[in-house]
Amino acid sequence: MFDAIVIDKSDDQQIVSLRHVADGEIPEGDVLVDVAYSTLNYKDALAITGAGPVVRSFPMVPGIDFAGVVAESAHPDFKPGDRVVLNGWGVGEKHWGGLARRARVSGDWLIPLPDAIDMRRAMAIGTAGYTAMLCVLALERNGITPDKGEVAITGAAGGVGSVATTLLAGRGYDVTAITGRAGEADYLKSLGARTIVDRAELTGKVRPLAKERWAGAIDVAGGTVLANLLASIRYRGVVAACGLAAGMDLPASVAPFILRGVTLVGIDSVMCPREERLEAWQQLAKELDLQTLDTLTVEVAFEDVIETASSFLAGSVRGRIVVPIAPCGEHR
Repeated sequence: MFDAIVIDKSDDQQIVSLRHVADGEIPEGDVLVDVAYSTLNYKDALAITGAGPVVRSFPMVPGIDFAGVVAESAHPDFKPGDRVVLNGWGVGEKHWGGLARRARVSGDWLIPLPDAIDMRRAMAIGTAGYTAMLCVLALERNGITPDKGEVAITGAAGGVGSVATTLLAGRGYDVTAITGRAGEADYLKSLGARTIVDRAELTGKVRPLAKERWAGAIDVAGGTVLANLLASIRYRGVVAACGLAAGMDLPASVAPFILRGVTLVGIDSVMCPREERLEAWQQLAKELDLQTLDTLTVEVAFEDVIETASSFLAGSVRGRIVVPIAPCGEHR
């Protein structure tokens, strides 16, 4: 038996609890992992609160991320004792996830954790940080370098935004942090943002084109925010879109694309190919300042995750949330 957060349904009512689970209940997979740390992401909060249709089958253990140690393996790439990390692949949605003491998954979904990153910090990075790096790499592959001009980040005080801010600042970019939380200005400047912009500037009526402002952008919002962002991108600029916190629609025009040659790049962290995952994690190991990462990390006890999920959706949590799963001292 082991502890897990379990989401179930009874008479169309969602029930979430931290309870004991038998080993025999774990879904199939060729690698069994003793989970050391997980995290709480936006998608996890939606699943736990039932605020979004994230969970595809019941019962379900949420947690789209985990870091841990291989306990058993029938996969040729992994052996007992290996440190591994998992992000995405539908885990926590249609396959039991990381908010549990044990997880059985396909070895194809795992990657070795770089030596420079311990398991707690791997979850401080998590899907949010890994996605941020995918966005940074996409901007650079499409020609956006520090000399091209300012780069904007929406939802800058959140998980993706916080890591993206410190990554871009570390690479020498002039970062504009866009946030709806004015009180986070000092925090964002401590991460390297030079300019703070109120999100309200991007939530008004969408014009086909606005004044050229940013050479590139990373957007976690979607909706009107993304539409206004696109209208303000400079000629031949690039936007990496990775979220929908402000909505799934895109009430934009084709003007930025055909008159300014703007490129909109979609970032998918869930089914991203293994090679790109490895590149992202290798780059994170090389350049992410781990002391800075610690300043934007909050630790939440396993037993407090369910309650914290509501606070997360209310926008009262900044940076990254790490959840220790193993007893204190194990798998550090």
